Amino acid sequence: MAKWGEGDPRWIVEERADAKNVNNWHWTEKNATPWSKERLKTLLKDLEIETDEGKVKITDVSKIDGDAYANNRKGKLIFFYEWVITLDWTGTVTNSDKIWKGKIEIPNLSEENDVEEVDVLVTAEKSSDESYQLKEMVRSVGTALIREKMSQYITELRQEFTQGMILPSKDSPVLQRASPVNQNNEAFSAVVNAPAGSGDGNKNETNTTKVGCPISTKKLTMKEEFLTTGEELYAALTEQQRLEAFTQGSVKVDASRGGTFVLFNGNVTGRFQELVSDEKIVMQWRFKSWPEGHHSKVTITLDQKDDRTELTLTQTGIPEEDFERTKEGWKQFYWGT
Repeated sequence: MAKWGEGDPRWIVEERADAKNVNNWHWTEKNATPWSKERLKTLLKDLEIETDEGKVKITDVSKIDGDAYANNRKGKLIFFYEWVITLDWTGTVTNSDKIWKGKIEIPNLSEENDVEEVDVLVTAEKSSDESYQLKEMVRSVGTALIREKMSQYITELRQEFTQGMILPSKDSPVLQRASPVNQNNEAFSAVVNAPAGSGDGNKNETNTTKVGCPISTKKLTMKEEFLTTGEELYAALTEQQRLEAFTQGSVKVDASRGGTFVLFNGNVTGRFQELVSDEKIVMQWRFKSWPEGHHSKVTITLDQKDDRTELTLTQTGIPEEDFERTKEGWKQFYWGT
């Protein structure tokens, strides 16, 4: 094996200003729930709706249930939020001192709905001509104002929680896609020119290739943690659309027992031997530069905890001279450590 990726741009190692989370592959997550609750209350409480018909004021945010999170997944920011909100209002019609009360229900503020699709349901505590007049005023005029506040919340959520989610490059404050491989790049050369046969892998029995040449092989074991579910991590490793997003290259994958895969524009190929949804992946796995007919065996197990998923990778049958480069390839180009 000459190198990971055979010059494919996706395999370049990008140095980070803080020396962690290379290529932003680790799925990081920020809890935006406490901030969101306070911000939504500030935006909505004391909001006034006034027309020639009367005046209504939102006096309280009596219920706000839900949560919000910001996620970085392979350099892409994704925001999840889902809120059920109840507002209390009081109002008077023009030329009357009678105070009427009611509620506004917002049951579906979430990233799945556009702001214009968010429902704003208005009710009055008591039935009368005046309360109906105020209720309709809030429904027709107040709905647009409330949706404006929802839009403001979403914009501020993205601004507030984007900071620190995408880590800057060493020489630039802005995340950039990897450029074509530069053979003089120090990080690239460190992987390509790593001393053969070194490292902490376990040496296995000598294997024989299809053409009958013996190969001395080693075993690699790695453990990683990701702030996501086992289901999401399994999908990222087996679904074509997600693999294409991750590798930014040509991908072919048939995630079934006996199905084949082709990754990184043909530089990595193999076959699935065992698949247990959200828990385990077993593959025959090889670089195209390895001796003809030689495959390693990769076993990936996923153990989901309450707040993270632990991934264990075991790879046997790695040609001894390529052990270090294979190890560094997983670390830098998959796990981003």
